[in-house]
Amino acid sequence: MTTPSRPGTVTTRHRSWPWCRRCSGIALDLGSARTRAWTSGRRMILDVPTVTFPGAGAAYPIQRGTIVDTPGTSRMLDRLLGNRLPRFGRPLLILTTPVLGGLAYRAEARTAVEILRPRSVLTVPAARAVAMTADADLTRPLLVVDIGAHLTEVTLLADGAVCDARHTALGTSDLDGRTAPARITEAIVAMTTAMLEQDHTSQTLDALQRGPLLAGGGALRPEIIYPLADQLHAPVRTVPAPHTAAVRGAAKLLQAAHTHPSATGYARR
Repeated sequence: MTTPSRPGTVTTRHRSWPWCRRCSGIALDLGSARTRAWTSGRRMILDVPTVTFPGAGAAYPIQRGTIVDTPGTSRMLDRLLGNRLPRFGRPLLILTTPVLGGLAYRAEARTAVEILRPRSVLTVPAARAVAMTADADLTRPLLVVDIGAHLTEVTLLADGAVCDARHTALGTSDLDGRTAPARITEAIVAMTTAMLEQDHTSQTLDALQRGPLLAGGGALRPEIIYPLADQLHAPVRTVPAPHTAAVRGAAKLLQAAHTHPSATGYARR
């Protein structure tokens, strides 16, 4: 029987990955506006607003890529996933993180996910997860531009590792009558230009000429991506279903961790 979706929940169906019944796992992307999760054995991505209801009104426990209310984040995760996990056993959890979130973000996130009783937690930069979703060739430098609702990141990957990154507290939720989409395009161009100027190797230039990989909900906005290609003088490539790219990449890593634990390259907690 399919569990009815809660109000505000979006379920996106994808082809399921092979699954071992003795193993359970969660791929999780905690966004400032939306939280997305994929669990072993299910054919859908759970997609809900990142919001809690501690009292009479709504509260937002993650803001601009920062967890500001860890207990609230835990309550949200329990509401989203608590009744979807196996009664017995503890899941392996792979969590995407903002590239510049640092140790503080990972510590808060790991505290929040304890409500799900994970047996182990692996963290992966969101840009790396996006690259995994796109099956990108990680032997070559790659620029990943993640345009979220409240945060936009530009990341340089080389051999799959983060070499440089920039972010701005600006996203699609800021677009209104006073803020034009050009603000986001200009911010991305400025961050990319700064990376080019400070890179004493050819990696950023090589990645730019190859073409940035676009993800996040903003990658669905033509008024952002078309001017971006013109201003960067480079081709841009949008990953399929860019708004769920990070969680799908985490799900791929989850399957790799179940099959070959050493293949992920990420240390367990």
